[in-house]
Amino acid sequence: MKKLIALFAVIAMGSTLSSCDLDDGQNFQFTTLRVVEAQMPAFFELNEIYDIEVTYQRPNGCTFFEGFDVVKTGDTDRDVVVVGTEIVDGDIACTQAVEEVTAILQFNVIFTGEYHFRFYSGNDNEDNATYIEYTVPVN
Repeated sequence: MKKLIALFAVIAMGSTLSSCDLDDGQNFQFTTLRVVEAQMPAFFELNEIYDIEVTYQRPNGCTFFEGFDVVKTGDTDRDVVVVGTEIVDGDIACTQAVEEVTAILQFNVIFTGEYHFRFYSGNDNEDNATYIEYTVPVN
């Protein structure tokens, strides 16, 4: 949990302290995207690679998927955050429609037992991080 909070602090500091100029003059910042669900298998097989479909919310037309930040919090515990970039140029009109999008997280099973996944799903009313959790046994 402390690593995830530190990640959010770094992202927040980086996005507020600086922005990068692209060749076309547009600016962007990194942002976390809310996970809606993940399609987890009923079980894993040891030494296999799985494509996990992760559905997240794209909050507007100026936010784009960049990848996953997967933090190993224990041998078989993973915290997963979907990372996006948001264009923050006042000259660009962005649609404000929220869209659900699916991306593939490739996961390699290297331990026996059970894997515990926590997917970041936003913050609650008290600004605490919330998660969607899954447990998948390894056969």
